[in-house]
Amino acid sequence: MIFLDTPGLIKPRYALHEAMMASAASAIADADVLLLMTDATGKGFEEDSEESRCLHALKEAAKPVFLVLNKVDLVPKPRLLPLIDGWARRFHFEEIFPVSALRADGTAELLQGIVRRLPQHPPFYPTDIVSEQNERFFVAEIIREKVFLLCEEEIPYSTSVEIVEFVERQPVVAEDSPRSGRSPHRIKWLIRADIHVERESQKGILIGKKGGKLKEIGALARKDIERFLQHPVYLDLHVKVREKWREDEGWLQRQGYKQ
Repeated sequence: MIFLDTPGLIKPRYALHEAMMASAASAIADADVLLLMTDATGKGFEEDSEESRCLHALKEAAKPVFLVLNKVDLVPKPRLLPLIDGWARRFHFEEIFPVSALRADGTAELLQGIVRRLPQHPPFYPTDIVSEQNERFFVAEIIREKVFLLCEEEIPYSTSVEIVEFVERQPVVAEDSPRSGRSPHRIKWLIRADIHVERESQKGILIGKKGGKLKEIGALARKDIERFLQHPVYLDLHVKVREKWREDEGWLQRQGYKQ
């Protein structure tokens, strides 16, 4: 099975949104089975919501559609059946799967349901790889995840992470880095990344008082990057302002957001 994780379907407001929607449309066109995942703790189906736009796009695709209701462990059982019924009355889902991704409840049944609908085909990729994305992509995503976890709501959606240096190197003696809190003489991998924001005020928030916020982001990201790469890492982060980068089609293409 190949999973294509798409952005949510939204009304585009700038070039980045348009690129995201093009990616989602391409994934829908390529897929054999479509999964609409929604939060069972939310308000349920609402007109002119993201879910409503998704259903319209999925209807046009004319392919098997599964509804995946996640976080059902947080929903009282008396509320769950009416929630499922409300979705079922608005769209002809092939199957509906209540799951808890956190507890892995219902996920095995979901996988079995997908397998039943998939055609048999030789592998599209070598069987020993888990993703077509390279290590740089995942490292950038780990850093951006920490921005989402630690910063105000406005900041993450205006943030892009660019890996500017990613090298394996022999141990060298050098001064301690104030950003990483580790001495590079013990480091095998050197990673330098620029975190781009759109305004100077966002840069100040991301760096924090005396650089405290950026250090916290770097410390958390480094731990996960080392776990991912299975190597010690020296992580050097910088914050740069690039005004209206989400509307700059040329820059979006260079960064891989657009094909």
